[in-house]
Amino acid sequence: MTHGSTSVLTVLVAMAATLGFLLAGTAVPAQAAATRIMALGDSITGSPGCWRALLWSRLANTGQTNVDFVGTLPPQGCGIAYDGENEGHGGALVTSVADQNQLPGWLSATRPDIVLMHFGTNDVWSNRPTATILAAYGKLVDQMRTSNPDTKILVAKIIPMNPSTCAECGQRTSALNAAIPGWAATKTTARSPVVVVDQWTGFSTATDTYDGVHPNASGDQKMADRWFPALTALLDGGPTVPPVTPTPTPPVTPTPTPTVPPPAGGCTAVYKTTNQWSGGFQGEVTVKNAGAAITGWTTSWTFTGRQISQAWNATLTQTGAAVTARNAAWNGSLASGATATFGFISSGTGSPDPQVSCTTG
Repeated sequence: MTHGSTSVLTVLVAMAATLGFLLAGTAVPAQAAATRIMALGDSITGSPGCWRALLWSRLANTGQTNVDFVGTLPPQGCGIAYDGENEGHGGALVTSVADQNQLPGWLSATRPDIVLMHFGTNDVWSNRPTATILAAYGKLVDQMRTSNPDTKILVAKIIPMNPSTCAECGQRTSALNAAIPGWAATKTTARSPVVVVDQWTGFSTATDTYDGVHPNASGDQKMADRWFPALTALLDGGPTVPPVTPTPTPPVTPTPTPTVPPPAGGCTAVYKTTNQWSGGFQGEVTVKNAGAAITGWTTSWTFTGRQISQAWNATLTQTGAAVTARNAAWNGSLASGATATFGFISSGTGSPDPQVSCTTG
């Protein structure tokens, strides 16, 4: 190699090094991966489930663009362009999906970070017991966490039902929805929260569905509006903890204040009727610990002319008009001032309100 060639090579190497430095200095950081969101359910979610289109559009319009709706099923129209992949399987029962282990395959194919689950309508229609439906919910949540331990789950209180062929469906839906919050409290974790989204309250089968079951345009809008704040809270990382204000420096010689223990024992119970229909109603009792921490509670009242057929979040017995309800295994321990709520379905009418007594232990 000649001296001239060596000089040219040296210059080219130096230029390449300089160019590499400049490129490295101006490299654009990689964008964070999109949050993958799976809508899971039956025909209310997928056929066509236009609440998903409205939800996606609202996310886009409010700057939440780094999201990816995922599922093994394609979009089914709705008249607007949107990311419509989903797991809304028409006619599906959540109990069947759980029993047949269908979800793991869908999870493997889509790898969601967040799951929006509105599931159980067909189970209610098929008269599956509330406890069986909740057990299926629990199995699906476990499968989600096996696929991704950080899965965030939004579980709906499902919309009301009033189909012409199922007079009891409204009552069964009410019973399921009343039990969902208690179930969610036993399944949620800091790493993989289970958040209940109330799609039931304020939803009318007369004005928000076209057949007593499936949402019309008004119902789709209501559903999207209910999902939106819960979903954006997860996309934004959840509520932030306010900064702690430093405690002022105490006096040099503080005067000790004796600790006064809360009064021993004592609980109160408040009754209310939460829903009513021809020949039956739904009631709710809230127990509050008015004293020191307790490990159990028992309530009692008189129900003349009314017969309870189903209860949740408490062990309830009725002999004639006398009703007794004791805490469930998970909600008996209450700190001072803490509350627990249980509910039930009964024949008759919700009024007059009974006087409910409460004892601890």
